[in-house]
Amino acid sequence: NMSKCNVILDSSVSRTAFINRSMRVFFSECCVSVCRSGAWRVGGLEVSTGKVSSIEAMNGSTVLLPCTYSSCIGIKNLYFNWKYNDNGTFLKLCEAEIPTEKVEPKVHVFHERVEFVGSSKTNNISILLWNITFEDEGEYTCFARNPKEKNRNHSAIFTLIVVDQMKEVDNTLTVIIVSVLGGVIGLVILIMVIKAVVLHVLHKGNEKTKECLVSSSGNDNTENGLSGAKADNKATPKA
Repeated sequence: NMSKCNVILDSSVSRTAFINRSMRVFFSECCVSVCRSGAWRVGGLEVSTGKVSSIEAMNGSTVLLPCTYSSCIGIKNLYFNWKYNDNGTFLKLCEAEIPTEKVEPKVHVFHERVEFVGSSKTNNISILLWNITFEDEGEYTCFARNPKEKNRNHSAIFTLIVVDQMKEVDNTLTVIIVSVLGGVIGLVILIMVIKAVVLHVLHKGNEKTKECLVSSSGNDNTENGLSGAKADNKATPKA
């Protein structure tokens, strides 16, 4: 009986441990997937270089290589670095570790023309690349690892294109559209002005016509009155 109880107890403990482990795995996966969808903010380190993952810049200019990170459950000793892909060889440009949120990291820079301009207060780990040359063209990888999420890591690639001069934008179509719209608006204004002048002239003409009619009517009444008076005088008999 005791052996049966031990077997039952061991079986119960194993089943409980299995369920607990399964639940932890399930919720861990749910946290990551739900965090990515934005429906429930509870997990998943993400690194982003913004909506535009490439930039075209002139030779000799200074370029911002943007990168931000986010973690729904927070960070602890977050490690990050920037690397340049030199024909398959990854050259480390800088690296640092952020102890906790809102604490600025001590960044180690390995390239003389690289400057760290990010801040942990805004989850920003961007860098500047000064006086770029054609040799700087290529892919730059922003990498981060969060020990608080069992060393979950994520990276994003930003592509730099170096040109001798910026392309001139052909504004011919824009100029044509603006000219046409300007012409249409000017024509509408001219028509409205002509309409206003015509209405004003017609209004003045109507007023003069009314004055003439009133004057003519008054004269007719006066003449009629005088004629009637003469007729009355003639009809008066002599005493």
